[in-house]
Order: sequence, then C-alpha cells, then structure tokens
Amino acid sequence: MLLNTVSTISNPLVQLLVVIIITLLVAIGVLAYTVMGAAQIYLRKYNTYKKEAGSKVLLLVFAMMLSSGALSAQTAGADPSVTAALVTPNMGGLSDTALWALLSVIGLEFLVLLWLLFHLKSLLKFEFEHVDTVKDAHIKKPSRFLIWWDQINKFRPVHEEADIDLGHDYDGIRELDNRLPPWWLYGFYLCIVFAGIYLYRNHVSHAAPSSKEELTMSLEAAAIEKEAYLKKAANKVDENTVTYLSDASNLEAGKKIFTTTCAACHAADGGGMVGPNLTDSYWIHGGSIVDIFKTIKYGWPEKGMKSWQEDYSPVQMAQLSSYVKSLTGTKPAKAKEPQGDLFSDSTNNVDKKDTTTLVSKP
Repeated sequence: MLLNTVSTISNPLVQLLVVIIITLLVAIGVLAYTVMGAAQIYLRKYNTYKKEAGSKVLLLVFAMMLSSGALSAQTAGADPSVTAALVTPNMGGLSDTALWALLSVIGLEFLVLLWLLFHLKSLLKFEFEHVDTVKDAHIKKPSRFLIWWDQINKFRPVHEEADIDLGHDYDGIRELDNRLPPWWLYGFYLCIVFAGIYLYRNHVSHAAPSSKEELTMSLEAAAIEKEAYLKKAANKVDENTVTYLSDASNLEAGKKIFTTTCAACHAADGGGMVGPNLTDSYWIHGGSIVDIFKTIKYGWPEKGMKSWQEDYSPVQMAQLSSYVKSLTGTKPAKAKEPQGDLFSDSTNNVDKKDTTTLVSKP
C-alpha cells in the first residue's frame, strides 16, 4: 500500500495535478483574504449611514465566507481520498477514480475562485456606485432662477452650436444664428406700439401736448411760482435783512411812494420843509439804510413822524428807504439847513447797508 502510494505520487501527471491544486488553493486563500478585507472596509465605511444596505451586504459576505470555507474544506479533504484511490493504476499509472478525484478538486477550486471573483465584483460595484453618488451630491445644481432664466432666454447649449453656425468666421469669432430672447423681442414690439400711440396722440390728434408745448407750459408755471416766491420773500424784509435796492425799478417805485406820501413834509426833491432835509449828510435818527427803514416803519410820533408799517408792505418800505438814501448828495432847489448828526459812509457808492459811522456835528 505504501509502495503504491509512493509510486503514484512520483507519477508526473499526479505531480502536475497536485501543483495545480496547490496553486489554486493559494489563489483561493489570497482572493478570499482580499474579499473579506474589502467586505470589512465596506461595512465600516457605509454602515453608519446605510444600515439597511449594510445588513444585506453583511448577510451576503457571511454567505460568501461560508460557501468559500465549505468549498475549501471539501478541496482540502479531497486529497486523502485521492491518495487512497491511487491503488489501481489505469491511465498514466492512475486509476479512473483517482484521476476524476483530482479533476473534481481542481473543478471545485475553480468554482470557489469564480465565487470569490463574483463577490469581489459586487463589492467593487457598490463602491463605484457610492463614488458616483458622492460626486453627484457635490455637483452644485443650478438654482431655480438660473433654470428660469435659461428657459425665458431659450439659450442653446454649447454642443448645439454646430446646428446654428452660419459658417462666417471673423478672426476666430463665429457667427451664430441665435434667436433674440423672447422678453427682448416682445419688449421691442411693445416699444413700437407705444411709439405709434404717442405719435398719434401728440402729433396727429393733439389729444396730448407735444414736447415743445410741455416745455412752454413748464416755463410758464415756473415763472408764476418764481413771482409768487419773490413776493413772499420780499414781504419778509425787516430791519435785520433790508439792503439798499440800487436797481432802477425799485428806485422808481420808491420815488412814487415818496411823491405821494413824503413830499408834503420833505419837499418833492427832498430838500426839506416841515421835515428835515434828506439830501445832505446830516441825519437826526441815523443815515444808514437800516436806520432809514426803521424810521419809516416805526416812525417818531413825538417828532411828528408817523409809522408807515400799516400803510405799506415791507418791500415797499424797502423801496422807499432806498430812494431816500439815493437823495444824498443831490442839489435841491431850496435846501433846508442841516439837522442832526453827520454820517460818513465807509464806501463812496450809495449801496450802503449798515456800514456807516456816526460822526457828531461840529
């Protein structure tokens, strides 16, 4: 028995089959180790957020390990039977039983390899699907506004530019037959309709004023507002804001008031009668424009000069004050003797505000 076994093992065919069996066993071991390691990594990586899928994968891995372990055990346990069957030489010194036993072991090992490869492929498929899912999750989706903007503009994607290329190339700039955005096109149509209505209303039927007529009406309204403002502002004149009015219109208005109101006491040329001379540089109550305005406004009842603020507006009193001030230095026909104190203006013109200096009469 022992001699038959030794002689059988020394058979070249047996040795070849044994080498194949051992090689396949080593490959099975390496592949099984790889599959089990990949399965453990998968479970640790995905079990935290895919519990349901993890439980299914766990059952799959355990089934794979049990099936591969059972097949490996059958393969390992088949060697003694093969050795025991090597008794009756037949083919190449081997019996049919021994030959088929060795071939069966090799076939089982191939099945184990295919089984392990199948499960390894399944694990890799899960990994690739997860990677694609993660990539898709990190890809920023366009906002609803951008999607809506693309829809209303009907933008053509880049890969469709060949369909609208007109074949005109200018220094690398291609001419495309792009349609105008609908919002722009409809807005242009609305502008045409509006222009037609405007032309008919303003220039044909004259139901509305033209631009030139609108300008004329605006200027007239502005002139009325300006006049009202000036009247309102002029009536705010008092002894704190009054100034000498040197323009001819204001002096003429002041002269009319002087002729009708003041000439009875001061003479028509200001030379003085009952009242003092207004043409010299001597003044009883001050000769500045402010002093004259205060004298006219409040008067000096104890000296026969009444208050005129109830008779004239502030602007009229300012005009009258300016006219009286303008009489200084004129030559009346019958000048009355000077009265009061001498005033010396700080400037040589008659535009005198409150800048005069009181000088006592010698």
